[in-house]
Amino acid sequence: MKARLAMTVGDPRGIGPEIVAKALADSRVGERCDIVVVGPEESGVGVGESVGRWRAEGGPALAGKLSGLAIERAVQMCIAGDVSGIVTAPIDKSALHAGGYDYPGHTEMLGHLTGAPVAMMLASDKLRVVLATTHIALRDVPENLTADLITQAAGITRKGLKDWFGIAEPRIALCALNPHGGDGGRFGSEDSMLLAPAARAAGIEGPFPADTVFVRAMRGEFDAVIAPYHDVGMTAIKVASFGSAVNVTLGLPFPRTSPDHGTALDIVGLNRADPSSMIAATLLCASIVARGQSRGGRRPLADRPTETRSSARPSRAQ
Repeated sequence: MKARLAMTVGDPRGIGPEIVAKALADSRVGERCDIVVVGPEESGVGVGESVGRWRAEGGPALAGKLSGLAIERAVQMCIAGDVSGIVTAPIDKSALHAGGYDYPGHTEMLGHLTGAPVAMMLASDKLRVVLATTHIALRDVPENLTADLITQAAGITRKGLKDWFGIAEPRIALCALNPHGGDGGRFGSEDSMLLAPAARAAGIEGPFPADTVFVRAMRGEFDAVIAPYHDVGMTAIKVASFGSAVNVTLGLPFPRTSPDHGTALDIVGLNRADPSSMIAATLLCASIVARGQSRGGRRPLADRPTETRSSARPSRAQ
């Protein structure tokens, strides 16, 4: 049975509509997925669930509002059982804020809408990276990186690897915060005083220096690495697998995936957007749904029509 998925258009000013259309045209997606496109009309791709109409003169504020409405509607569809997972095209975070949504990004918004503790994973066939802290300034990382946060990230990661990736006994490593893991305190005490005890309590390994831990994971020693802050983790996965990596929101009651890139406003309209990561995200979401079916989870409702349905429009999150 095909996986029935919601696919949001993302920011209509960006390459979202283009990569959605290209993903829908891919034979592998067609064979495995029944897609309901969620987004605004007049965005350049046909939608099965409309959240309004895109007008270029509306600018970033309208683009952000429509992006947020699409995410809300896709979540509602998952909770109602109309679809079994969500694939999201890229949004512009500043536009989302201009549209009335006070979230740093998809991950935080999805966690708020579902009430679930979540973690951001970037996954490819070479490497899996989970971010302990996400969209915050580097100067704020030491204050926000707590033992409880590391333990929570480890627990969400372990469950996600078991349930969604089929890894019975996940091997998880923690990446150090400071150069050389603090080098015995010369470059900071956080690794020895905070990260090491937290790793032991969470039942994971580390912390290991950033300049080696990702290489060790790529060689098969670990199934995932928890990174203490955004850029150390994102840099590793994008160097390893840019264009084929997938953003996975762990911890949700349904799978959500997205490509590993942004809106690429500079190439809109040039037919140059590479859909590889969007296609990979769609196929991974379908695989997670299929694994849930085999484990007795909720099955996708593949017999429902994909045409636009009349339904109440969701209100914006506050």
